[in-house]
Amino acid sequence: MAKNPMGNILKQAQQMQQKVSMLQKELETREMEVSSAGDAIKIKINGKQEILDLKIDPECIDPNDHEMLEEIVKTAVNKAVKESQDMVSGAMSKVTGGLNIPGLF
Repeated sequence: MAKNPMGNILKQAQQMQQKVSMLQKELETREMEVSSAGDAIKIKINGKQEILDLKIDPECIDPNDHEMLEEIVKTAVNKAVKESQDMVSGAMSKVTGGLNIPGLF
């Protein structure tokens, strides 16, 4: 009997889907802390790009320059989101063998 290559492909796809699903659940709970502006801003973020905690060093709060504070907070948030996305992308790449599968996260 000849092997069914289509059946093997479907089986591999199902296995990959299960691994991706398990990894997605794990990444939702994975947390990382990112610092910016010389540790003036610290952000804890998870694998779903949700900000869990935000700390601002009181020394960087100048009531006469709120624009500077807004800028460093924005920069810190963008950095945290990018690092979280990179973490997720790296973890997914290990499971998918480098395939870019839209909609995973």
